Amino acid sequence: MIRFGMLGLQLSELLVSSVVHLLYGFYIFSSAVAGDLSRAFRECLFKPNPNLGENSDATATTHVNNLPPIVLVHGIFGFGKGRLGGLSYFAGAEKKDERVLVPDLGSLTSIYDRARELFYYLKGGQVDYGQEHSKACGHSQFGRIYEQGHYPEWDEDHPIHFVGHSAGAQVVRVLQQMLADKAFEGYENTSENWVLSITSLSGAFNGTTRTYLDGMKPEDGKKMKAVCLLQLCRLGVIVYDWLDIPWLKAYYNFGFDHFGLSWKKVGIWGLADCMFGKTGPFASGDWILPDLTIQGSMRLNSHLHTFPNTFYFSYATKRTRKILGITVPSSILGIHPLFFIRVLQMSQWRHPSDVPPPYKGYRDEDWQDNDGALNTISMTHPRLPSEHPSHYVVLDSDFQPLEPGIWYYKIVEADHILFIVNRERAGVQFDLIYDSIFQRCRKHVFRKSPPTLPNHIVADDE
Repeated sequence: MIRFGMLGLQLSELLVSSVVHLLYGFYIFSSAVAGDLSRAFRECLFKPNPNLGENSDATATTHVNNLPPIVLVHGIFGFGKGRLGGLSYFAGAEKKDERVLVPDLGSLTSIYDRARELFYYLKGGQVDYGQEHSKACGHSQFGRIYEQGHYPEWDEDHPIHFVGHSAGAQVVRVLQQMLADKAFEGYENTSENWVLSITSLSGAFNGTTRTYLDGMKPEDGKKMKAVCLLQLCRLGVIVYDWLDIPWLKAYYNFGFDHFGLSWKKVGIWGLADCMFGKTGPFASGDWILPDLTIQGSMRLNSHLHTFPNTFYFSYATKRTRKILGITVPSSILGIHPLFFIRVLQMSQWRHPSDVPPPYKGYRDEDWQDNDGALNTISMTHPRLPSEHPSHYVVLDSDFQPLEPGIWYYKIVEADHILFIVNRERAGVQFDLIYDSIFQRCRKHVFRKSPPTLPNHIVADDE
């Protein structure tokens, strides 16, 4: 009887989680469609003036081109510029600075694959995932071709600021390590100094217990339970990629094109092999969820360094508080409706007593504070399997001038999606966060002399 009761509870939890995620997906997709329709309607009524902006200041443009780009890197299920119509993953934050890039990377591909894609997005050329890795994971060695890199001059003398949300922060760390290891064939001069700063916004540095709630096995963090939310996600993604509907994949793409899952290539039997877990990214483990378990993050972190010439910043988010010693969601109205149940689930997570803990010294209570997707302890700075240098920041003025090689972190009251997609939800807090990030990149983080901002040039000329 107890067995059936537990099964019923698990199925009901699966149903609720599935509905929550479907609603969130519909919310994002409908927002994109509504935005596209609204923009098309405005363009029909008010046609843009082609002559507008022809007299823009050439001097200011030149100095904009001399600024190091700020690259915004999206997280899991995210998207870059050009996907989902005119919808902005970073809710328009990219408009706050004169030189911002928003790459579109695989939304469910592994941290490793996304880091490789990010390099070629910036430098140009055909994405090379590496012969050894590609063979081990069962996909093509080569992927998308960038005829023109978005920052082809990128090198140690022309470094970049990176801002990563969620898993995007870990992607940038892996990319920096690849640069230090000279892991890109044909680019023997790469180094960690190509990265000027890394800013993490709710970054997934040390994994999340959310992965176990959604279906990853806590025993090793590599495999999925037979019945879980992630299995439903897996089936949906396989069918989506197999159908290979051009206009739909142009609108949104999970990023598994290098696996060749299209019906044109694998046919009906290939679909069956993927469904039964014989081939594809979910069979090889070359997708993002294993990288987001505590064990998977530790495997990644064991090879990643915090480098002495790069500046590091982190905004960790939480939507929990303690009442009578019990961790609960901090509010009802302040949390996105689709995330409230997730915050509650994570705050009550307990590692199974019959399974060895993911690391020595693990305690459930350390992982209870969360933002609905990641645990707050995971977002502050890299700490597993070894702790990296860090400073907890209350006031920015307490740590001026800034020093490279140290993770400066703040803890912000917010859920995981407060600073993305919907700008109005965050209100003034949205501007405070992104203004501080961009201003720090432009005014306080530099190796040589600080760059001259375009508006300062114009003012001086006047």
